[in-house]
Amino acid sequence: MYALVDCNNFFVSCERVFQPQLEGKAVVVLSNNDGCVVARSNESKAMGIKMCTPFYQVRHLVERGELIACSSNYTLYGDLSARVMSILSDTVPKIEIYSIDEAFLVLDGIAPENIPRLCRDLIYKIRKWVGIPVSIGVAPTKTLAKIASHFAKTYKGYNGLCMMETEEKRIKALSLTPVREVWGIGRRLSVRMESMGIRTALDFTARPADWVKKHFMLHGERTWLELQGHVCVEEERPDKRKSICTSRSFAEMITDEGQLSAQVSDFAAKCAQKLRKEHTAASQISVFLHTNRFREDLGQYCPMRSMRLPVAVSSTQEIVSAAISLLHDIYRPGFLYKKAGVIVDDIVDEDSVQIPIFGYDLSVRQKNDRISHIMDAINGREKNLVRLATQRDALYADGIRSDYRSRRYSTSLDDIIEIH
Repeated sequence: MYALVDCNNFFVSCERVFQPQLEGKAVVVLSNNDGCVVARSNESKAMGIKMCTPFYQVRHLVERGELIACSSNYTLYGDLSARVMSILSDTVPKIEIYSIDEAFLVLDGIAPENIPRLCRDLIYKIRKWVGIPVSIGVAPTKTLAKIASHFAKTYKGYNGLCMMETEEKRIKALSLTPVREVWGIGRRLSVRMESMGIRTALDFTARPADWVKKHFMLHGERTWLELQGHVCVEEERPDKRKSICTSRSFAEMITDEGQLSAQVSDFAAKCAQKLRKEHTAASQISVFLHTNRFREDLGQYCPMRSMRLPVAVSSTQEIVSAAISLLHDIYRPGFLYKKAGVIVDDIVDEDSVQIPIFGYDLSVRQKNDRISHIMDAINGREKNLVRLATQRDALYADGIRSDYRSRRYSTSLDDIIEIH
């Protein structure tokens, strides 16, 4: 059996943990630069606000006091997510983290009669210890657990827990689930299915196996089998990335090369940190700039240039140095830049890096690697505490519009909650 633990309206719930006055209010969380709605409370959903609604379309509701907007605060959300996952890890032998607000629990070895009590204890404990409400769906497969979790979240009568342990419950749940809401069936595939008369998940499972395989190939067959109660989606082990990109749109357009250099340095440092976290190194660095394509009254310029390195690297110093060199080559004064980014690719395992026998100073590489790992160790305790001088003006919180951002209550002493 699998249990899917899903945090309810996670970003909004995180905002409410330290701001209980938001309970029962219509709340939305905005994307970077306060661009669009990425999370909604049940109250804001009832107002008809859709996901990805541009903020300017609902700003008048905020100004009238009918809606509360919060800028995204990913530092806070990540910390509270880690606390939830820690509780789950301490409760069951094996969990598979699916996203920042979802995790599968593998319930093998737990007596079926003990599962409801275990799940209800988790719901209570996470709410009590972290302040986050969660819903849990239990079923024989991950796909069915996803459906059960949706029922647990949607219908109050379940009190946060939906068990799909019998064939009768499985069939009833599938009959009430539109095929477009089944995990693994995307929008395009659901349109195709509906054109064939498949409206619900139960309609899909009623089709013969040969017909499913003929029309929807292996992926569709796996989903079909999962809905039948046969485990096909095992633990997913993500492949190591072939490239890493860090980019961001700026709150205000930038024309100064020094400001761009600080931002690009920060993006390059982030790429290097990701490489080291995955124990990899990159042989090619690319930098790109974009002007604002929506401003037809301004000059347009969208350059990109790459540099091939003699040896794959992961140190912050070497990757930042290459990125700044590329930026200098492509920068042109007189343009207003809206976005920049750094890409590292041709990625290999750090143990597979080939060092030239001649003409390469290995001691410099070893020194840079040691410094980078020391920076990682320090920044693991407090983000961006140690960084290169070229990053001095580019802390991630800066340069991004976040007019409604809450404090980082749980990770920053400067933002600690005040009691009057």
